[in-house]
Amino acid sequence: MNKAELIEKVASETGLTKADTERVLDATITNIKKSVKKGNDVKLVGFGTFLKAKRKARTGRNPQTGKTIKIPASSFPKFRPGAEFKTMLK
Repeated sequence: MNKAELIEKVASETGLTKADTERVLDATITNIKKSVKKGNDVKLVGFGTFLKAKRKARTGRNPQTGKTIKIPASSFPKFRPGAEFKTMLK
């Protein structure tokens, strides 16, 4: 399912217009991104948690030259599904 299909499905279930549904979805996603970027977890009970995770600095190898390189520490978004969501998929 892509974004347009999701908007269409939510609009039909809620009775909102597609334009209103798209604005709501965009605002929701934007606020989740902003919150996670600040380091705050976003917990949606029954669905899951969006959080900011960290990777430690490490060494890697350039596959073309074989030379060892340093890979700096970084942050990345992570999603942990909730218990209800996990059991639904079983």
